[in-house]
Amino acid sequence: MKFSRIALLSAASLAAAQPQHNHARLHKKGTPVEARDAAYTTVVAGPVVTIYELNGATISYDDVQEGIKSGKYVLIGDTLQSVAPPAPSTSAEPVPSPTPEPTTSAVKAALFAEKPKPTTSETPEPEPTTSSSTPVAEPTSSKEAPAPSPPASKPSKPSSDEGDVDAEFPSGTIPCSTFPSAYGAVYVDWLGLDGWIGVQKTPKYSAGSMSIAEIHTAVDEGCQENSFCSYACPPGYQKSQWPSAQGNTGQSIGGLYCNSNGMLELSRPSYKTICQKGAGGVSVKNKLSKNVAVCRTDYPGSESETVPLDCAGGATLPVTNPIAKEYYEWEGAATSAQYYINPSGASVSDACKWGEAGSNMGNWAPVNMGVGTTDFGTFLSIFPNHPTNMDGTLDFNIEITGDVTGKCEYKNKQFYTNGLPTPTGCTAGVKKGGDAVFEFS
Repeated sequence: MKFSRIALLSAASLAAAQPQHNHARLHKKGTPVEARDAAYTTVVAGPVVTIYELNGATISYDDVQEGIKSGKYVLIGDTLQSVAPPAPSTSAEPVPSPTPEPTTSAVKAALFAEKPKPTTSETPEPEPTTSSSTPVAEPTSSKEAPAPSPPASKPSKPSSDEGDVDAEFPSGTIPCSTFPSAYGAVYVDWLGLDGWIGVQKTPKYSAGSMSIAEIHTAVDEGCQENSFCSYACPPGYQKSQWPSAQGNTGQSIGGLYCNSNGMLELSRPSYKTICQKGAGGVSVKNKLSKNVAVCRTDYPGSESETVPLDCAGGATLPVTNPIAKEYYEWEGAATSAQYYINPSGASVSDACKWGEAGSNMGNWAPVNMGVGTTDFGTFLSIFPNHPTNMDGTLDFNIEITGDVTGKCEYKNKQFYTNGLPTPTGCTAGVKKGGDAVFEFS
């Protein structure tokens, strides 16, 4: 989601952009627009959430709409202004009060960068830079350096009930061959990565690097030396580890770092646990008889749909709601969470991975869900997964309910805002201190 803050000029003036939704994919480096399984990178911007303010206080969208209906506010083009009497004048001819010029300020967008699952472990890579002050060159093809030797032993799948999500991680003391389930990480066994949800090999990275030029995505290998190893966390929690150095052409990188000695290190040492809570207050409720697989993007990290949330029929589960100021920033922009909602009955092992065209699952899931909290509040959205899947639909309805402003729903394969069709999706705000639910029915 993109958060757009609109500030009001005075008690007698309200300036605001009209609510809108933006789902354009921005293609980097002039790469052609192709099917999602082609080798290109896209940046996904979720819906734009407009926030109305008057003298520093937030005004709800419903209050703005009511003000228009009652005549308190007047719509002039794309600007809302309050109706106020002219200032008193001592001259014979009344002098109208000047109309203040509206001003706006924007919070940068929450962006989601996605890359396709590599077909091999060898991919074109940019040449590494020699100086942090040297301009970054365009990526050029080069052969991947030989991968480090794999760990002597493969980790076994941990028991599902072990692990303390609040335990501090002992950086530099645990071998990379040991999956850190004891510290809350959730073992994912269907990706061929020994429980990890993404492994990014960075052979030229070293502590103090300003950016990372050489990044290779592992396909069927576990965590290995000189790699960042990403992991899932329990419902309501999210990964807390990512390095300050990120890809020099916009790639996100996240996870624990497997150093040259084959030991796992915190990549964000200021945060001592490997999972962190979000703001809370948001959940999914499944009223269906079948399960629904909700898959979050591994971000920052491999940027594939590999963080699983399996909501069984009749169940209610928390959805991780990132607090923007405490979470990952992409090129200085605050980010929120993006989820892929799959057709009912799909298993997380089939849905929470890079999908196939026509499957209606994974990155081809028909509907996306956005969740995030800023200083201005919590905002939730549902929107179509365009242009990846232009014709896909779900076999159930979705409605955002609870302590929310406005009505946002996906009903009979269409999106609606306050009962009106909105093909690009819809967004709802959560009232301060309230809770909200994505209901599947």
